[in-house]
Amino acid sequence: MGHRINVTEFVLLGLTQDPSAQTALFVMFLLIYTVTIVGNVLSMVTVLASPSLGSPMYFFLANLSLLDAVYSTVFSPKLLTDLLTGRKTISFPACMGQLFSEHLFAGAEIFLLVAMAYDRYVAICKPLHYLASIW
Repeated sequence: MGHRINVTEFVLLGLTQDPSAQTALFVMFLLIYTVTIVGNVLSMVTVLASPSLGSPMYFFLANLSLLDAVYSTVFSPKLLTDLLTGRKTISFPACMGQLFSEHLFAGAEIFLLVAMAYDRYVAICKPLHYLASIW
């Protein structure tokens, strides 16, 4: 067997090397991340706090908001720290962890969207069955 080179970390080049542009990107991405998290948490709290929003559709929407918040949290902190620090590397296990988390939460989101589509199908095409299946 020949010589092997094991990869231990990856160098992330980023969007730009200009420090002022990195600061502007940091502020922009932090604002987007904050709005995403606050919006999703408000959606979850609204659905959970309101007794009139007890139908399966709102249960699915609360779960979709939770998945979206977690999905955003997988990537954004690393992006934000890399925009502020000088060393922009990620270890191989951390990269694989992010990749696994991305696939896990994206797959869960797809299955949840399929369940939501089926819920809407039953509510629209078979309204009498839908009302009977809720209670």
